[in-house]
Amino acid sequence: MNMLSPIRREEAAKTAPASASTQPPRRWRRALQVGLPLAILVAAGYGLTHREGPANAAPSLPVVTVAAPLVREITEWDDYVGRFEASRSVEVRPRVSGQLTGIHFTDGQVVRKGQLLFTIDPRPFNAALAEAQADAASARSNLALARTNLARANRLIADDAISQSDVDQLNAEVRAATAALAAAEARVRSRSLDVEFTRVRAPIAGRISDRRVDPGNLVAAGEGAGTLLTTINALDPIYFSFDSSEALFLKAQRERQAGQTTGQQVEVRLQDESDYNWKGRVDFTDNAINDHSGTLRVRAVIDNPDYFLTPGMFGNMRLAQGGQVSALLVPDAAVRTDQARKQVFVVAKDGTVAARPVETGPLVAGLRVIRSGLTPQDRVIVQGIQFAQPGGKVTPKPTTIRPKADPAGTQVGEGQSPAASQATLAG
Repeated sequence: MNMLSPIRREEAAKTAPASASTQPPRRWRRALQVGLPLAILVAAGYGLTHREGPANAAPSLPVVTVAAPLVREITEWDDYVGRFEASRSVEVRPRVSGQLTGIHFTDGQVVRKGQLLFTIDPRPFNAALAEAQADAASARSNLALARTNLARANRLIADDAISQSDVDQLNAEVRAATAALAAAEARVRSRSLDVEFTRVRAPIAGRISDRRVDPGNLVAAGEGAGTLLTTINALDPIYFSFDSSEALFLKAQRERQAGQTTGQQVEVRLQDESDYNWKGRVDFTDNAINDHSGTLRVRAVIDNPDYFLTPGMFGNMRLAQGGQVSALLVPDAAVRTDQARKQVFVVAKDGTVAARPVETGPLVAGLRVIRSGLTPQDRVIVQGIQFAQPGGKVTPKPTTIRPKADPAGTQVGEGQSPAASQATLAG
């Protein structure tokens, strides 16, 4: 039995029950422990979603660099490989047989026309000349005697002191003596030529080869079978021969029909040269196309005043296709290949990207020639093309196309043949 007084029980009721009633039940405490952090995370995610929502709804457009095609005057060329040939080549052979007694040149030197090269012993030929001259003097004397006899007979025939048959006989003797004298004089000229041929001279100007026969050897005359003494090549001008297509032949024929006879211009560079330093023109095309290769042999003539070029050397030649033409140029990186087609991306005024099929030409100064498919007013994507898609939109950033320095003046395009088309900037 509780013996506490009513006053103590009232004070106890105020303290103990009050502390127990303020603590929530156990299941509510667990809900608070789990739910409160979850509510915080949901609220944070909601706020993050609302902060990033405007960026996803309106993304920024990719920025690309665009430029109008560069318009320049160019000269287009066709490229070929060929070899140099002597414009004239002579095999020096003796025209009389005998002993070689002298050589009057240095192997490999440049000789002029008419320069003395070899000497053959002239003594046998001088003796033969003296004999022929003596025969000619005898024939001349016989002719003089025959004429004197004929003149005497003509005076006697007026007095009937000689018969007509005797006069006819004397006329025949005069004619025979005249013929004998002509033959004797011809032998004199022949023997004089033999003496002259003992001094072998250069028939043309050019670079001479080495001597093939030394002094003291006997040399034989004869066409084709005579002893080869040396050879001479005329090198100024020099020829450059190459095989070309039927199209070049037709073009040359059209030019002849139009009265253009100056010849197509060519430029040649050697294997160790980066620029085309040698200038010339086409002066000959063969009279038939090769049945097996379908090509035509063509020859160009090139000035070679210093005799630097030598027959047998190889060279790369470019042949002018015509005069200067106006062309559109874009960076080669701006041209894309879609299977077998070439195309570029252009940007409209509203930023829409479109693909334009184009026909490309050669590279010139680092830029690709566009033959068709573009206009000078188009805006071509030259940088950032990987961010553009046909039908999409971009933000264009304008720039200007400029040619690059190209020491060789031209480059061969991708997929082009050895006779590829090339070009150079005019001026």
